[in-house]
Amino acid sequence: MNIGMLWFDNDPKVNLDLKIERAAIYYAKKYGKNPTLCFVHPSMLAKNGSKSALPENGGENSPVQIKNISAFGIEVRSNRSVLPNHFWIGVNGASEAATAA
Repeated sequence: MNIGMLWFDNDPKVNLDLKIERAAIYYAKKYGKNPTLCFVHPSMLAKNGSKSALPENGGENSPVQIKNISAFGIEVRSNRSVLPNHFWIGVNGASEAATAA
């Protein structure tokens, strides 16, 4: 993802899926296209009950993990460089290239 939007949501009463949906709705209204990729802190996936997320590079200590949320069509990846309760959301560069061709 080359360009994205940083979204903050620390509402303890709302689950991760709904937080991503809120960010996606705002993103779509603001930028006129639906986001396809969202980065979150790994602890947020663990709170969501996703203890078995697979590391992207296959390594146990990989800083990036992947979890798909198919309900919204957004791929969610965890990354330790994103702070907890923050969402780096946007359009995946590969997806942009495919739609432009």
